[in-house]
Amino acid sequence: MKSYIKNMIPAALLLLGMGFSSCTGDLDVEPIDPNLNSTVDVRALFNKCYACLATQGNGGADGDSDVSGFDGGSITFIRQMWNVNELPTDEAICSWGDPGIPEYNYATWTSSHQMMTAFYNRIYISIAICNQYLDVCADYDATMTAEVRFLRALFYFYALDTFGNVPFTDHVTSEKPQQYSQAQLYAWIEEELLNNVEPNLSDPAPKKSSDSGYGRVDKAAAWMLLARLYLNAEVYTGTAQWANAETYAQKVINSGYSLNTSTVNGWSAYQMLFMGDNGENGASCEAIIPILYQGDTTTAWGGTLFLMASTFQGDMHPIRGDESTTNGTDALWAGNRARPDLVQKFFTGTPPNVASYDMVEEAGDDRAIFWGLSRTLNIEDASDFNCGFSVAKFLNIYATTGATTGTNATHPDADFFLMRVAEAYLAYAEASAHLNGGSADGQGINYLNTLRSRAHAATKAAYTLDDICDEWSREFYFEGRRRSDLVRFGKFGGNTGYNWQYKGGTYAGRTIDAYRNIYPLPDDDLASNGNLVQNPGY
Repeated sequence: MKSYIKNMIPAALLLLGMGFSSCTGDLDVEPIDPNLNSTVDVRALFNKCYACLATQGNGGADGDSDVSGFDGGSITFIRQMWNVNELPTDEAICSWGDPGIPEYNYATWTSSHQMMTAFYNRIYISIAICNQYLDVCADYDATMTAEVRFLRALFYFYALDTFGNVPFTDHVTSEKPQQYSQAQLYAWIEEELLNNVEPNLSDPAPKKSSDSGYGRVDKAAAWMLLARLYLNAEVYTGTAQWANAETYAQKVINSGYSLNTSTVNGWSAYQMLFMGDNGENGASCEAIIPILYQGDTTTAWGGTLFLMASTFQGDMHPIRGDESTTNGTDALWAGNRARPDLVQKFFTGTPPNVASYDMVEEAGDDRAIFWGLSRTLNIEDASDFNCGFSVAKFLNIYATTGATTGTNATHPDADFFLMRVAEAYLAYAEASAHLNGGSADGQGINYLNTLRSRAHAATKAAYTLDDICDEWSREFYFEGRRRSDLVRFGKFGGNTGYNWQYKGGTYAGRTIDAYRNIYPLPDDDLASNGNLVQNPGY
């Protein structure tokens, strides 16, 4: 199935014994096997750079962790990227009482927050691994080097977007790294992508999981990251770059990647993006960066399993007439569900208490994949999973064959599409609105209507910036980007005039301070690196 990733984790064991050191403070990278020699397996180290997006370490879900002090679930990129960008927003809330979850729910975190620190450490250990490859193997293959430079720029982008003013180094060193401002890191990422990454990547070519190179980035990924960078330029630097955002979004749209519009066995084109066979069912034409999983070879508690298991409990049956199937795995953790503010974006009146397959019909939008049976829309008790509609968007069910489990009973085969073409459509529309007096131009309207038509939602004649902000949520909810979008639209921290249920810790929602638009640097790194200054407000 996924021939590329099948070799990723076993090969990644090479890293140890190479004099490997991290680039942040006192990150403790533990050797897996002290008997391994220092011979560099270039392909394995290359694969490890990609594996940083998918797994917590080497050896699968129950194997070691790349960073000591954090278990496999908490140090995985997707899980913590999701937590920092979804739980404090108008989209998601979690019923669990694990340390750090309530602080995310209510946007009351501090610089000692453990889960935030886990994401920070995941970013920086991944940067260190990429630096290791570039220090040792950069001359091996120009395309592979460009891919690793892209991955490093991607990790730095998440550092920039999440933590703002952060430590920076572009090689493995025992020296304490200097701190870059948001503007400095923005400039470095831009230059790196334009001059060193994009020219040397492969030409854009959508692939299925059976194709060679599925899961590896090409020029479209660089263009999409540039579009994302330019879209947020005013937040990071104070200077808007809307025209550049529009240009690079258009390059992605013209790249050969395309929206998935095929439907199979009654599953909508939108739903097929998030299913167990999304690498094979046709949806991967939209996947600019698929993070690869396969239950019998590549497992992680914090990957697509987290998205499925944390959103489901046993009373949810997304196939009409099938009361035995839940999410396609045997993992039902019942934690994350939708805040009412998200569900209401699909309805003009009161959302109904119906199953997910009926909800999309009631909403007139294939994207409204919510389970309302035995649920309350409003969240009277944040610790009760049944308070709040459930999200049935992520499934390990196969659209093509009808299989209700994959290659492993627990761990899914579904890939996570970290970047997909729909982002370019929305980025273009948003940028055009800023260049067109606050409303999308004709092409932007066309792109937004294309997305809505794909979901069988009614098209519109005009879209304001507020409309576009809501469309970002309708298209990408629970995909790990909402905080960043709200910050860009001026709707997160500060006197925004936009609140949601439990924002700031009150049922009705309240204003949170503007300094929370970025997270603090973790206490541990501040204590170990005297070059760092804490972000304002913390």
